[in-house]
Amino acid sequence: VTEELVRKRCEHNDREIGSLEELSLHQEDIEKLEHLQHWCRNLKILLLHSNLISKIENLGKLKYLEYVNFSLNNIEKIENLEGCESLNKLDFTLNFIGELTSVDTLKKNIHLETLYLSGNPCTDYPGYRDYVIATLPQLKQLDGIEILPSDRIKAMQQYEKIREVILQEQRKHAAKRERQKLGSKMKDSEDYENLTREQLQEYWSEVNEYTPETKTETAKVARACRKKDSEQKEDPTAPSKRTIRLFDKQGNPLNVNEAKIPFRIEENDETNSYVLDLSVYKYLDTNLLEVDVQPNYVRVMVKKKAFQLVLQEEVSPDRSIAQRSQTTGHLVVTMPKVMPSYDNNNLGDTNGLYYCK
Repeated sequence: VTEELVRKRCEHNDREIGSLEELSLHQEDIEKLEHLQHWCRNLKILLLHSNLISKIENLGKLKYLEYVNFSLNNIEKIENLEGCESLNKLDFTLNFIGELTSVDTLKKNIHLETLYLSGNPCTDYPGYRDYVIATLPQLKQLDGIEILPSDRIKAMQQYEKIREVILQEQRKHAAKRERQKLGSKMKDSEDYENLTREQLQEYWSEVNEYTPETKTETAKVARACRKKDSEQKEDPTAPSKRTIRLFDKQGNPLNVNEAKIPFRIEENDETNSYVLDLSVYKYLDTNLLEVDVQPNYVRVMVKKKAFQLVLQEEVSPDRSIAQRSQTTGHLVVTMPKVMPSYDNNNLGDTNGLYYCK
């Protein structure tokens, strides 16, 4: 984290960082947290999602910090947040947290009411939810679900039994992580920049287990690809690339599947919403996906290639949710409709649009 980056991200505050209350540093390939607790002591909201942060550190002096978004990083345990005494909301969605007992460190954050751990290995442990509820009595909501008094009573009654199970699962996960680290073949950033295009293509075709190490490696390779593209001079004799049109001449959105990705779109009558299941590659880094939900269409950029689908009914972008399936790796976008549903027609399988241009 550099001062130049922070000032660039706070243009709304006349590039003044000392009085900054909200800061967004998402999608910057940040690997280490530094300096913020000294530069931005008045921070209340800190958005760090979609980076490569592996350790929570150097935030303990941010006494006014209320909300931190750590989603889509490489964090494996919760730590070093005890000094953030105003914390009200924490989001750790889609990290690599396997040490569930590290939530114990949040006991001193008495104002913490909302916690998200969805998409972490620890959520697969038997009794995960009860353990967190029993450990953090101040919580009111976990993974978007309200904690009822009956939930807390049940969790407290089973706490000792659940804790033993959690410790066993943690030991299994720790052993698995040791094996993954031994199999990791991380290189320096400079090594990736020296790869030829053929070597880069070979890398993208490889199948690797999704780990903090492979995620960081993928980010470095993607960075090297971007650098090569920016340095490459355009060949005047090369044929011009076909321009993908996302809208017609009247400004209406078009169906586009530039990446030729299989997908399925359905209507969920119970939630009155559209559910898009996009079959992206299981080990594709989430940082290479960009989702944009608009009232009448949804667009997903997959490694800079466009997938766009026109919706028959208006949806609410603010209430829409995009998640990766933990089993298939598919991108699932749930888009609640604005108007209530009066029929039960289902769009069914629309893979006929597989090659929609």
